Amino acid sequence: MRNAHSAWHRLPTLPLALLLLVLVGIIAPRSAGQTAVAEEIPSYIVQGADLQTLADAVTAAGGTVTHELGIINAVAAQLTVDQRNAVAGTLPALQITADRPLATAGAPAASFPEIIGANALHEQGLDGRGVTVAVLDTGVEPHGPTWGSLVETTDRDVRIDAAYDARQGREVGLSGLGDLHGHGTHVTSIIASSDVGRDGHYNSAAPAANLVPVVAFDAQGQGSYADVIRGLDWIVTHREEHNIRVLNLSFSAPPQSYYWEDPLNQAVMRAWEAGIVVVAAAGNGGPEAMSIGVPGNVPYVITVGAMSDNYTPGDGSDDILASFSAAGPTVEGFVKPDVVAPGGHLLGIMTTATTISNEHPEFREQGNYFVMSGTSQAAAVTSGVVALMLQKDPTLTPDDVKCRLMASARMAHHDNGELAYSLFQQGAGAINAYDAVYSTAAGCANVGLDVSKDLAGDEHYGGPAGQDADGNYTLVDLDGYIWSGGYIWSGNYIWSGNYIWSGGYIWSGGYIWSGNYIWSGGYIWSGNYIWSGNTLWSDNYIWSGSEAAAVNEWIEQE
Repeated sequence: MRNAHSAWHRLPTLPLALLLLVLVGIIAPRSAGQTAVAEEIPSYIVQGADLQTLADAVTAAGGTVTHELGIINAVAAQLTVDQRNAVAGTLPALQITADRPLATAGAPAASFPEIIGANALHEQGLDGRGVTVAVLDTGVEPHGPTWGSLVETTDRDVRIDAAYDARQGREVGLSGLGDLHGHGTHVTSIIASSDVGRDGHYNSAAPAANLVPVVAFDAQGQGSYADVIRGLDWIVTHREEHNIRVLNLSFSAPPQSYYWEDPLNQAVMRAWEAGIVVVAAAGNGGPEAMSIGVPGNVPYVITVGAMSDNYTPGDGSDDILASFSAAGPTVEGFVKPDVVAPGGHLLGIMTTATTISNEHPEFREQGNYFVMSGTSQAAAVTSGVVALMLQKDPTLTPDDVKCRLMASARMAHHDNGELAYSLFQQGAGAINAYDAVYSTAAGCANVGLDVSKDLAGDEHYGGPAGQDADGNYTLVDLDGYIWSGGYIWSGNYIWSGNYIWSGGYIWSGGYIWSGNYIWSGGYIWSGNYIWSGNTLWSDNYIWSGSEAAAVNEWIEQE
């Protein structure tokens, strides 16, 4: 495996004076309701008065002065959120700046923002500002060295104004947040970290987006349907209060019923109906066909598979579809995933005292950075792009966003024009943030589907996929025409490293739809549609509410 930094560009070393700002922390107990672990209290640079006055204000608030910085008439101090607010209230003229970790060569640089074209949008002022992304996961660690990256934007706007613990059924403040597993923090940082890498670019897709963390999974990444659904209920109920426009779901569970019968899927469909753009991971069970998990099998939502830059971020000619990326079709005949996004060896934030970091220390990078692969990371990239799209045009509906994201995606072809990967592997292709933001496509997603009728039980839908006599999965249009060539996933499909993604190959932005073909067109479901008799479950499955769900399992870097 080549070193993940091999293609990253370095900037000159930071001035020595800046290195005097050192992040420090002490051990403090976590709030009630969570397992006690070592926790670092945020550090701040406090300016605006003489040193003694500053020190007295910090001490009176219960904080700890760690440095006297006479050169700038300031002190460094460890302060909880409440203590920070108390100091600010005592001396309103103070300037309180979050302390930040520094390294001689700057922070590592994430390559995916450039791969998807997000860097160019950031330079235009499109950074997700004003759009809230809810992340239902294992939590987020906003304490200590991750404070500025995940809680504040670069101009110090605090952007986590709500958080919910679905396991306990209550709202929690920043001081009550945490992430003992690590998955949620990693995913959240990919969406909206405000860190700038040594290449001078942001290490996330939407660095100024607001965040609402919702904790539904434990320190082992495990959760129940009941907890997840309670989290979804809270998100939908509070969507207007917090302007929640995007919902990231980087977890999965094996399907146990048709999509419309699954209680978790029903809650996800309610979120879509309420106007929230739901982005779901396809799952890491690929490359087998029909491996899409719940809730990625919901036809309405944006289901995301994973591709990899093959450790050459500056060269798209050897990009590949990740072998672990789950594939369709769904049992109801829908093409999934809808799109793919970078999900191989993505750089994100994860503190050291987490389950994943302890189990895989070899993937820890400089400071609090960690390298991880999965469709969870691909979904996070896509959620960040959706935030950029909604910042540019807040009037977009979830169907509009899905349409433009798919219409602007780029499919992988061979030199001869045949698809390098089946539609059931790559969907509409690899996302392109820049083209998605400026797309004007309309009316091209979820055509023929009605989520309200679906939820009411008046109509249920099937997709355009079918199975031929030889067991191949194909696409069938309204007249029964079977698509052939690269569209077919056969039972003996051979995975090959030679299935190249881009470079000199043909990338067609308009290839997805023909004039008379409706993508994701809805067929009214009948009892004998598509694979009757061969479904994976019986119609009498009894839901208990204790069914298991989990964040996507660990897979090797790719």
